[in-house]
Amino acid sequence: MCYNKNMTDRIFIYVACGDIKEARKIAGHCVTERLAACGNILHSMESVYWWDGQINSEQEVVLILKTQTKNYEVVEKAVKALHSYECPCICALPVTQGFQPYLDWMASESTK
Repeated sequence: MCYNKNMTDRIFIYVACGDIKEARKIAGHCVTERLAACGNILHSMESVYWWDGQINSEQEVVLILKTQTKNYEVVEKAVKALHSYECPCICALPVTQGFQPYLDWMASESTK
């Protein structure tokens, strides 16, 4: 096994999208522009949340973009520009351990 216990320069960016079309558009843009090495789309989840003083429940799609920490700001800007929500969930999750060849691939394919 090949682990790096102090990996701090790779992140997964979690994005909740309104539908599959939106998730595909954002993922396609980020991968094409080399902002992310990969985008994983999870087709269905239900979100329960407060908005405008009331509880809402909606079906959403999860997008996970795999990239480097240095790319976060440009990815956030791209997601906001392409996203339909007024206040989209865009959150970076640090990758603290992983299979080194995969982590190297993430870095080599997210070159912006």
